[in-house]
Amino acid sequence: MSLRLHTITSPVIGTVVRVSVEVGDNVSADQEVGVLESMKMEHSLVSGVSGTINEIYVKAGDTVAAMQVILTITPGSVDPVTTKATTPTQPSERADLARYKVRRSLTSDAARPEAVERRAKKGQRTARANIADLVDDGSFIEYGSFAIAAQRQRRDLQDLIENTPADGLVGGLATINADAFGTDASRCAVVSYDYTVLAGTQGFLNHRKKDRLFSLAHDLRLPVILFAEGGGGRPGDTDSPGVAGLDTMAFALFAQLSGLSPTIGIASGYCFAGNAALLGCCDVIIATQNSNIGMAGPAMIEGGGLGKVLPTDIGPIDVQTSNGVVDIRVTDEAEAVVMAKKYLSYFQGSTRIFSRHSDESMRALVPEQRTRVYNIRTVLDALGDIDSVLELRPTFGIGILTALMRIEGKPIGVIANNPAHLGGAIDSPAADKAARFVQLCDAYDLPLISLCDTPGFMVGPEAEETAQVRHFSRMFVTAASTTIPWITVILRKGYGLGAQAMAGGSFHSKIATLSWPTGEFGGMGLEGAVRLGFRKELEATLDPDERQKLEDKLIASAYERGNALNMASHVEIDDVIDPADTRQRILGILKSCPTAPPRNGKKRPMIDTW
Repeated sequence: MSLRLHTITSPVIGTVVRVSVEVGDNVSADQEVGVLESMKMEHSLVSGVSGTINEIYVKAGDTVAAMQVILTITPGSVDPVTTKATTPTQPSERADLARYKVRRSLTSDAARPEAVERRAKKGQRTARANIADLVDDGSFIEYGSFAIAAQRQRRDLQDLIENTPADGLVGGLATINADAFGTDASRCAVVSYDYTVLAGTQGFLNHRKKDRLFSLAHDLRLPVILFAEGGGGRPGDTDSPGVAGLDTMAFALFAQLSGLSPTIGIASGYCFAGNAALLGCCDVIIATQNSNIGMAGPAMIEGGGLGKVLPTDIGPIDVQTSNGVVDIRVTDEAEAVVMAKKYLSYFQGSTRIFSRHSDESMRALVPEQRTRVYNIRTVLDALGDIDSVLELRPTFGIGILTALMRIEGKPIGVIANNPAHLGGAIDSPAADKAARFVQLCDAYDLPLISLCDTPGFMVGPEAEETAQVRHFSRMFVTAASTTIPWITVILRKGYGLGAQAMAGGSFHSKIATLSWPTGEFGGMGLEGAVRLGFRKELEATLDPDERQKLEDKLIASAYERGNALNMASHVEIDDVIDPADTRQRILGILKSCPTAPPRNGKKRPMIDTW
């Protein structure tokens, strides 16, 4: 009985490019027997069975319809040696893949050993090395890695490929701290200028890459970590259209992220002009010892007719920490990465693993003698989990400390008066620092703890020269705009407007106001209140010793009237607590507060950069 013929038909309408067999040829089951072309694409015809070519109905150049019979095969066993047509042997590596591998290799640090060595001699790392240290292993997905400087009209293509990889900006998506907080909470975008490429200047294509990544970060609500090193616009690009490039969107797009997701800026080396502008938009700025940060570099300063200056004279680290530009000062890029990961962690969620100091250690931190100074940082360290406190701007506005910490794994923001500076009085820099930090906590729904020990706001003609009326009031208007849980703990002094500002506007305006037994209260400082309120009596006492005894007696009476227990008895504060109970009181109150609901957009329009 004869076998049924196997039919090969056209899968599409097209033209016969070639027929690879003749009648009588033996073919294997996976052998190509012809090729059709349709819409500029070639379609291979495969035999499908082993056997012998029975009949061929078309020739090269014929137009065929879909499902039209091309040839038939008589199925059967065949001798592979007699097969006329063979499938082409694939090369060991495809040309397109080989070309890709070569080009990919030129984007790596290994392709530029001289540049890597120059960085090492300066005690710095490459952009890719910093990113590799920052992100979780294997998580970095780079965008725009094959970009080159837009200078094809003035430079050879191979030169650009070899010497301007990624157009001087490495960026992409990754995860950070995924082991601790899970993949979803660890998602982020990373952008790093590469100083080894055209001094980290901002070129046409790396601006496009930033636009792309900042837009993605906005749409996906991703935190952004920015390594900012280099200058501003690059005048040497020749391939870009336009005149001044002032229509670039990077600065507007990056600024829109403020208050949406955390933004972290890291500066190392020279950071001027456009790089500095992006850095200044960040929620937090981490800078290394060798940083010089300024809105203009030497060329722009000289071009403005302001003389010649060295880059190291512009915004050195001592200046930029004391004036409040830099939040966290570090030794080098390795430490900067550690601090960036730590800072980001407070906005990624709670941790289950922690260790803490004993509750009893809180009791001895504030001296029993009411006029004895103490170190407020010891209170923060004792209250927070061990090694969890991260202070921001420690050398600016030193009258108030601002810090992130964890209490039994829960991330919390803290503001605290510093009694070692001006007796804890709040001056303009301290008010600015506190108000801005409160915005940061509110934007990302971090509960706030206020540790109050203040005689009030700073007074005197010199204080008013700092525009204190406006600066101090920032604390009131900012606090009134917040919705986060705000708990105030008075450690010692709670006097006047300063104490009200530390409590969010009023002792009854926020979720709780507590006091340690050392708390003392009044509309103004006890000494000032006595001298003002009892001036006539004091002036009438002519003997100096008797006058001092009267003043001491009046102060002691005022202290008794304004002590914590008496305040609580009039319900002007919510409770007086054992310092050892502070941690548990805070956690208990926070458990009573509703969890912040998920949101798609911003809670605040932005976070003040200052």
